[in-house]
Parts: sequence; C-alpha cells; structure tokens
Amino acid sequence: MRTNIASAPEGAGLAGEPLSAGIVSSSTLPNGLRVVSNRVPYVHSVTLGVWIDAGSREDPPGLEGLAHFIEHAVFKGTGKRDYVEIARCIEETGGYIDAWTTKEQTCIYVRCLQEQFELAFDLLADLVCDPVFPADELAKEREVVLEEIAGVNDTPEELIFEDFDRRSFPGHPLATPILGTEESIARLTETELRGFMRRHYVPGKMVIAAVGNIGHEELVRSAESSFGHMAPAPEDAPGREMFDTAAYKPFKATLKKSVCQAQLLLGTVIPRDDRHYWGLMVLNTMLSSGMSSILNLELRERRGLVYQAYSSIAFLDDIATFNIYAGTDKGKAATTLETIAALFEGKSLREPDPSELAAAKAKMLGSMIMGMEKMTRRMSNLAQDLLYFGRLITPAEKARLIGSVDAAAVAAATGSLGIPSLLSTLVYKPSR
Repeated sequence: MRTNIASAPEGAGLAGEPLSAGIVSSSTLPNGLRVVSNRVPYVHSVTLGVWIDAGSREDPPGLEGLAHFIEHAVFKGTGKRDYVEIARCIEETGGYIDAWTTKEQTCIYVRCLQEQFELAFDLLADLVCDPVFPADELAKEREVVLEEIAGVNDTPEELIFEDFDRRSFPGHPLATPILGTEESIARLTETELRGFMRRHYVPGKMVIAAVGNIGHEELVRSAESSFGHMAPAPEDAPGREMFDTAAYKPFKATLKKSVCQAQLLLGTVIPRDDRHYWGLMVLNTMLSSGMSSILNLELRERRGLVYQAYSSIAFLDDIATFNIYAGTDKGKAATTLETIAALFEGKSLREPDPSELAAAKAKMLGSMIMGMEKMTRRMSNLAQDLLYFGRLITPAEKARLIGSVDAAAVAAATGSLGIPSLLSTLVYKPSR
C-alpha cells in the first residue's frame, strides 16, 4: 500500500493568514483502490463518499441511463438490508445518504456523526459490493426514473441542454441524456446492471473520499476490510470512448416548443488543454458569477432583456464544453443573441479590464475558501482532483493558480473557445 500525507500551511489566504486544508492523506490499496482523507478535527461529523469513474458516457448503445439507474437500484436492497433498512439505519442516527450520476462519474455518499462512521462505511460497502436488485423493486424504480425523465421534459431550461448535447456529439455516448429515455429504461434488467458493475465498479476506477473528524489510518483499515477483496476489471472491459472534436460540427437551430419564454443556448466543444483550465475558470466567473458579472450587467441591468443568463464550463476527460444560457421574451431573442455575440467580438474578454479580472479572481478565491466550510464540497473536491488531474491539489496551490491568471491568460482562454467559428446556437421559440 502506498500512502502520501500532505499538509498545506503555505499560501496566502485572507488578510495574509495561511490558507490550509489541514492534513490531507492518500493511499492506494494493492488492488488499485484509492483512499483519500481530509481530517477536520473541529467538526463532529464525517462525510464519506464512494466515487466510481463511470457515468452516462459508459452506457452501452441502447441501454442509455444504465449508470444512473444503478445509482438508484443499489438502494433497493442488499444481502443484509432491505430498502427500508437502508434509509433508516443512517437517518435514525442523525445522518443522511444520497447519490448522483454525471456524464463521467457516479458518487454514493453518507454524512453522519463521527461516532457513526463504522455504520456509514458498512452501509456504503453494502450498497457497492452486495446489491441484490429485487425484481419487484427494480420495476417500481423504473417508474420513478420515468417520472424523473418527465420532469426534465417539462423543464425547458434542462431539456435544451440535453438537446444541445445530442447535436454536439453525433453518434457518441456524450450525446445521450444521463437519465436515458423511456425506451432504454424499459430494456434494463438485472443482467445489464450486474454486467455494468463488473466492468466499472472495480477498484482501479474507484475512489473512497472522507472529510471530517476521522483519521486516515482508520479509513484505510475500513477500506481494506470492505473493499480489499474486490477484483480488477475483466480484461475485455471496454475503455472510455474518447470524443474526436473533429466530429463536432457547429450548428444553428430554432425549434418551436410549447414554452412561454424563448430559451437560448449557445456553446462550443474544444479539446482538453489544461494550459487553459484556470483561464477558462476565471473567464466563466467574469461572465457569470453574481450580480456584477458581465452577462448579468449587460443583458439584465443595462438592457432589461432577461431575468437570468449564465455561462457554464464542463471539463471532461478529453474535452471541455462551454455554454451560455438565457431565457427571454420571444420578441427579444434576436437582440439577446446579438448582444452575447458582441461580447465575444469586443474587447471585454480579449482585453479584460484589470478591475474586472481582479474581481473575478477574488470571487473565485472567496468561493473556494467559503466552500471549504462545507464538508460535502470538500469531499467532492478531493475525489474530483484525483479523477481529473490524477493528484491532490491543496487550497494554497489553487489560490496561487487563480492568482497567476492575468489578462493574457483570459484572452488565451477566450481564444481557445474558437468563437465565433465553433459556436453553435439552439433556440426554443414559443409556438403560441
């Protein structure tokens, strides 16, 4: 077993005080399972997550929604707990359990009182290693997921993002909705669930992350006891299908929909280039963070075109996606699109004002420091650093990376988006 312990006392925080996450430790078990912890001795809780580096882009063709359905199905019963006991055993001690699925990861986590750590760990191990998938419970859960899909279909702001992905990633798993479709959910059986778990719920693709009042040695002992027996992925398990950005073809589409407000989504797909990571993060903050952001000031405060508009960046294994969303009256849609386009044609992003750049970096640093007070966010950051960068990054290092972003870096990040040549536009136009 390999173990690394890192303390982060260096780095400038607020008012010159050190910025530190305390003691962050990581180990790798002989079977490849990574275990990472951040001890926070002044809290009375532990936030514990099992991360699987597999999400909807691992769904086989015709079985879209499989990764997400498994996230639901493991809660329906294990070898020693039924679905009622799964919910009650942690809630009755004052904790809670939850899970989510993204394009690339699945996370199942528990937040509990310090003295309930062993119970929480046993519960998570039970869900991941010993689900039983009762047929009657799977049938009921299909109906639950179908209701979840219906909820997205009734929410234009969510639906337009799914539609945008379908057009951006032709013939690729990234094109499909995380939840799947009504047709694909009907095809899911216990055989498909267990096959997916054999391929992807394997130690080399998993991270156990814990934050709170817990020692690393105790966490590792629990991991070895509960997960040390896990076998590696089968030799014929498929790897992640990468996306060739040459397959991305910019598009412009306007669709009539039964909506009251025009929905606008602009975006692009670019290859992963970590040289621009922090520049893109600052750019996104300048555009979209808070009432003083560029999009809010330009579209809402100065022109009264929208109630809300925001940008978003997603960093995936092989690509990054960038989007700007806005909702507006159908009579203002054209002006809104023209105003957004003008932002990228002008100087505000290619020659950013020093005061706006400084404000964006201050927002990012403040968000990071305040986010450190949220244990679930800390737990997520640990796992996501390992899964994306392959290593842990201390808050002090992140602060230095944010601080090093200058106007040239933001301009380079803006240029990397390839706007306007790579920009796509999707509009939902009210049909009435």
